[in-house]
Amino acid sequence: MLTHLLIKNYALIKHLEINPDPGLSIITGETGAGKSIMLGALGLLMGNRADVKALFDEEEKCVIEGTFDLGGLDLKPFFEAEELDYEPVSLIRREISPAGKSRAFINDTPVNLETLKSLGSLLMDIHSQHDTMMLGSNAYQLQIIDFYLQNQQQLSGYKESYSKFKKAEKAYNQLLEESGLLKKEFDYNSFLYEELVSANLVADEQELLEEELTILEHAEEVKQKLKLTYDYLNNPDLSIISMLKDSSVALNPIVQYADSYRVLKERLQNSLIELQDVSEEIEKMEGKIEVNDEQVIFLKDRLNLLFRLHQKHAVRSNAELIGIREELKIKVENVLNLSEKLSGLEKQKAEAYEQTLDIARKISEGRKAVLPQLEKEIVSLLVDLGIPDAALKISHSIKEPGAEGIDEIKFEFSANKGVAPKSLKEVASGGEFSRLMLAIKYILAGKRVLPTLIFDEIDTGISGQVSIKVGKMMKDMAKNLQVLAITHLHQIAGRGDSHFYVYKDNSEVRTVSKMKKLNDNERILEIAKMIGGESPSDSAIQSAIEMLGIIN
Repeated sequence: MLTHLLIKNYALIKHLEINPDPGLSIITGETGAGKSIMLGALGLLMGNRADVKALFDEEEKCVIEGTFDLGGLDLKPFFEAEELDYEPVSLIRREISPAGKSRAFINDTPVNLETLKSLGSLLMDIHSQHDTMMLGSNAYQLQIIDFYLQNQQQLSGYKESYSKFKKAEKAYNQLLEESGLLKKEFDYNSFLYEELVSANLVADEQELLEEELTILEHAEEVKQKLKLTYDYLNNPDLSIISMLKDSSVALNPIVQYADSYRVLKERLQNSLIELQDVSEEIEKMEGKIEVNDEQVIFLKDRLNLLFRLHQKHAVRSNAELIGIREELKIKVENVLNLSEKLSGLEKQKAEAYEQTLDIARKISEGRKAVLPQLEKEIVSLLVDLGIPDAALKISHSIKEPGAEGIDEIKFEFSANKGVAPKSLKEVASGGEFSRLMLAIKYILAGKRVLPTLIFDEIDTGISGQVSIKVGKMMKDMAKNLQVLAITHLHQIAGRGDSHFYVYKDNSEVRTVSKMKKLNDNERILEIAKMIGGESPSDSAIQSAIEMLGIIN
């Protein structure tokens, strides 16, 4: 329920605040005073597109705020799904900057328009003459059946199943589409993969091969230098190691005289051990080196192969080649396993389809079963609303599963005797459309499935006893939900639990739309004007008093 509405800097409204009552709130006023401007503001709270041209003062931002009592609406799951803070009394705010930037908030948390639309549709149903045209939409007609049937839980299960089916279908179709391209690339990828496999790649192989080749290409020089170095260290006649041994022995007699001499001897011994180790390592290296022309040729061929592969795949290392090899392996295996994967995905799609179809059939049976009763209830109300020869036929047919099921619903209507019912787009006038929509919403209101209902001159084209009936219907609807009605008929205005009057204020430089809640005396005078004109007679005033006194 809408408990408070704030509109700042919007259209002709500079600043407006109202607190609608829980029951039936009536809104009347001068033609062009801005009654429907409030609907435009509420539309912004429902996610409608914003227009910077709607700003009253183009230098200031526009702010629309709606406070809603969510008691009894069971909206916690929605707030949790959208990761929003749930409050029993929640605030929705829409802002439009002078630059045209629009922002939306739910309980001070920024949200996108899709989220705002989703919540707005759960809180308000704005019905205007333009919106009546929605009744001609087959999708909207199907929603009416579902609201009447109250099958939201079933629909939720169906939509979940349908979503799984569409995902399975998409996965299958995507792989099927990709399979053609994969098959075309298969031969080439297989060749590249086999080429890399046969190369027996090792991650750091290139560096090791280059080092080995360098040594073999200079084998004689390396062997000679290593031998010369070894001879310096181990020459039988005069070697570094033998001289170092003699140096160490020479210190033996004096090490007992001072610790510093002992430390010198230890350092000589450590150097001797290190040089002996180096000598042995040089001897081993020298012994391993041989002139091997065949190995040189092998290494060059191997390095040439790696270089070609690097160039071919635009990489600089074997590690990158190995990565490409693994990617090619997956691509090749994907094609080899393609038939199996396609078969598996096709099976998943078929199973999801059958599950979806099974749920859709059960929903369809329920929808079809209520059509005769709904037709009867709507026609009965239309007769009361001044269309005595009304005829309504709700046709039903089956289609392939879609987002809402397998049902095609079509409302066919006739307002005249002897005229066969036809599509609403072909036969219904604006006034007939309005009364048909009112009848439908009256029935749905009894099901307690509608949010706050807002009617914008739904009484167009009616008068007399019909208008009295419309007023009574609105009053009945307001027992179960909040109703706001913009009207020009006193028969409807007199039914309100509260009455708001919209008027133009020309006291400033620019005309401003304002709204005030009327007290009892102001209500009497306003309804009397609706009965008898701008200067109502005593009888009109008495009629207004009687209307308000008797009805309320």
